[in-house]
Amino acid sequence: MAEEKTTILDGVGVKRALTRIAHEILERNKGVADLVLIGIRTGGVHLARELSARLEEIEGGKVSVGEVDITLYRDDFKGHAIHLPVGKTDIPFTMEKKKVILVDDVLFTGRTIRAAMDAIMDHGRPDSIQLAVLIDRGHRELPIRADFVGRNVPTSRREKITVQFDADAKPVEVVLEK
Repeated sequence: MAEEKTTILDGVGVKRALTRIAHEILERNKGVADLVLIGIRTGGVHLARELSARLEEIEGGKVSVGEVDITLYRDDFKGHAIHLPVGKTDIPFTMEKKKVILVDDVLFTGRTIRAAMDAIMDHGRPDSIQLAVLIDRGHRELPIRADFVGRNVPTSRREKITVQFDADAKPVEVVLEK
């Protein structure tokens, strides 16, 4: 049986969602002072860079972007450690007294976010951590919720949501595979 694919957000829809998230971040945090973005590898990193650009366009101030790899913090990695490639965590700023916006592409069970928060706390103690996701698909296994959501898309556990990026790491669409 062939997979059925549905475009949930096209390029314009993704841009609108990211612009709305940027405005919500600015409103909640009263600007960009002491604000940093940390993207979860890999899709979250690309989205964090896009959000940083939008925040700068809107507010005029630059927002630093870091990236976190959660491989060693996953709760399912026991027994698989030899097979999991470890990526790079790059947080080129202090997190002390910062408001961290953790960015990911799709929020599902919440386990990736828990692992990312553990990784961030190993690098410092921010004043707060807020979560921004492009897609929230439900099915939480942990008590985690996003502060900023581009779109809520109820799914079954068998379905898959993918954010697709172009060669320049710009998000071009979000696809649901049944």
